[in-house]
Amino acid sequence: MHKAGFVNIVGNPNVGKSTLMNALVGERVSIATFKAQTTRHRIMGIYNTEETQIVFSDTPGVLKPNYKLQESMLNFSTSALTDADILLYVTDVVEKPDKNNEFMEKVRRMSVPVLLLINKIDLTDQEKLVALVETWKALLPQAEIIPIAAKSKFNVDYVMKRVQALLPDSPPYFGKDQWTDKPARFFVTEIIREKILLYYDKEIPYSVEVSVEEFKEEAKKILIRAVIYVERDSQKGIIIGKQGKALKKVATEARHELERFFEKSVFLETYVKVDKDWRSSDKELRHFGYQPD
Repeated sequence: MHKAGFVNIVGNPNVGKSTLMNALVGERVSIATFKAQTTRHRIMGIYNTEETQIVFSDTPGVLKPNYKLQESMLNFSTSALTDADILLYVTDVVEKPDKNNEFMEKVRRMSVPVLLLINKIDLTDQEKLVALVETWKALLPQAEIIPIAAKSKFNVDYVMKRVQALLPDSPPYFGKDQWTDKPARFFVTEIIREKILLYYDKEIPYSVEVSVEEFKEEAKKILIRAVIYVERDSQKGIIIGKQGKALKKVATEARHELERFFEKSVFLETYVKVDKDWRSSDKELRHFGYQPD
């Protein structure tokens, strides 16, 4: 009998959801940096064997929205509660268990299996971990609690084993050669955005969106033209940098990453444009894929 199901990963920002997703799927599906709000979309990574298909879904960190982009991000996270066959709720040893009670209440009411994963256990000791497990048992009595360290893949195999055991009987939802639901262009925007997150400080990365204007794939190379959108002229200057050096560095690093990702040589052109208040515009958020058309 074939098993298949949707396994959705939720939790607060910066607890290691994307790192876990990549460890489970075995492909670099979600960008994982040390900055909060890295994941803005709901991204599926598909794990296939002959007998199973697991559709993992990484979601943005749960936060109280301050503008429309964050509202859309919260909608992606909340939607993951409605169509999950198994829910992976990721927390870590640093955050307080009562950080987001409203979202937790929704998790508490779920009837599907919930695996509560306490990440980053290498940052604590046995005594504190035991106390934390007890606190979580009281908060989410129906959840199965598994301590993990996603970065070093400690206990990730066990999580996979539990997921496979809990999967419902079902035919596959996607083709067996498919490993994500996102098109190639999506990963171009994510990889460029990741480099911006790593290279620039403060609010700059959160004011940035990337759009692929051209993606031409040939036998041995890919030609890409991408536009980096910012909200203010001053941000445009920072992104470009003195004599264009900052933008050149980001583009070079992104190109190297894209070549690894697509396993082809990549010719990448990048431009910077100002689009005032795109984070609060329904039209622009639809254009960038945050809201349905």
